Amino acid sequence: MALKQSIDFRDESNALYDVLKGTKDDLFNSQTQFKSWTINDVLYHLHVWNNAAYLSLSDQEEFTKFMKKFFNTIRAGYSARAYEKELSNNRSGADLLAEWKEGFEKVSDKFSEADPKKRVKWAGPDMSVRSSITARLMETWSHGQEIYDQLGIIRKDDDRIKNIVIMGINTFGWTYRNRSIEVPKDRPKLILESPTNEKWEWNTQNNDNSIIGSATEFCQVVTQVRNIKDTSLIVKGDVASMWMSIAQCFAGPPEDPPKKGSRFIKEKKNG
Repeated sequence: MALKQSIDFRDESNALYDVLKGTKDDLFNSQTQFKSWTINDVLYHLHVWNNAAYLSLSDQEEFTKFMKKFFNTIRAGYSARAYEKELSNNRSGADLLAEWKEGFEKVSDKFSEADPKKRVKWAGPDMSVRSSITARLMETWSHGQEIYDQLGIIRKDDDRIKNIVIMGINTFGWTYRNRSIEVPKDRPKLILESPTNEKWEWNTQNNDNSIIGSATEFCQVVTQVRNIKDTSLIVKGDVASMWMSIAQCFAGPPEDPPKKGSRFIKEKKNG
């Protein structure tokens, strides 16, 4: 039976692909609200690290070589975006979109066949196959947001974002440790409404700290594509408030969330 998270990753990638197919090539050069990355830059980044995930599962020796060369190249002063473009065969626009699609389908197929508990290497600590493909889903969803924002499209989410919610919950302690802050003893209660209007609940015994509202908005906060103040989430308690102000479900050094009002859908329309 295929690994569900691998199917979810493919479905999320295909949803983004469907938004971009048929788009004029010049629009791929437009700058998004995320660090002035272009849509091309987003696809370079997703494509390169999808391929890295594929290597981590199919050939760990080659993965180690890739990682060493990548970081040595960046330390030598080469721009990460420029190098990711090079690793994407310097393609752009529709050609890049097609290459990215071929790549994410290959990754999904490979991870579908794997033991979910198998350990694979990554830039940080090793992780399970299930966690690795979930991270690819999270990256696709979160970086996809700047594309939806740029194109003025309100994304119609699916309940597969529950994978991202769980990743956000699981990185609660790491968010604090990553900033050298003592981890609170009790995690806030979560009561979230899924895209299909299901109720998702965690830590329901905690009545002092809670986060209530849209699962999509919770995902937006933990992936840092929205400031908590730009959501309608109801946050109660000091621990919940602090977590939502620094939440970070992705690896790497501490990153601050976007400033209030700096990330938004440019022109709202159904899509």
